Amino acid sequence: MKADSLIEVCKLGRTSGLKGFLRLQNLSDFPEQFKPKALFYLDENTTLTIAQYDKNRSLVRFEGINDKDSASKLTNKILKTTKDATRAACKLKDGEFFWFDIIGCEVEEDGVKLGIVDEIVRIGEQDYLNVQSSDEFVKNGLDKSFLIPYIEHYIANTDIKNRKITTINAVWLLESED
Repeated sequence: MKADSLIEVCKLGRTSGLKGFLRLQNLSDFPEQFKPKALFYLDENTTLTIAQYDKNRSLVRFEGINDKDSASKLTNKILKTTKDATRAACKLKDGEFFWFDIIGCEVEEDGVKLGIVDEIVRIGEQDYLNVQSSDEFVKNGLDKSFLIPYIEHYIANTDIKNRKITTINAVWLLESED
């Protein structure tokens, strides 16, 4: 498995108890992917399979990890999975998208390319698209990147298949950045 094809889903926290349980710090919106027999990666060569998961306490124990000392070696490690495994384990509602599908999409308004989504930032409960501005805007003295709130007021359409997000009112955000 190539490291660049993996996505981060959680950070392993401190140990809990003597039987090898660890706290999960979920980095995704999909806690349902953490279940017995689910496979995760620490890196491209190291896999972990969940033996037990306590969703109420956000605790996990992995196969072959049965004591506190063994578990403590995993503290602060990042668990990763594949995009395909995420799609299989996590069901989206209509109009929802995985972040990894949105990153890299072209952002356009009124037929003009504003830029490319290079990251999604969550501030409080709100998601923002961090857009790397197109060269034309940068040449005209505008910022190299800007944030667009991912709400209906700014997002008209998200077309994952064609890798395009159509906006309304977002040009104003770019032009008003100072």
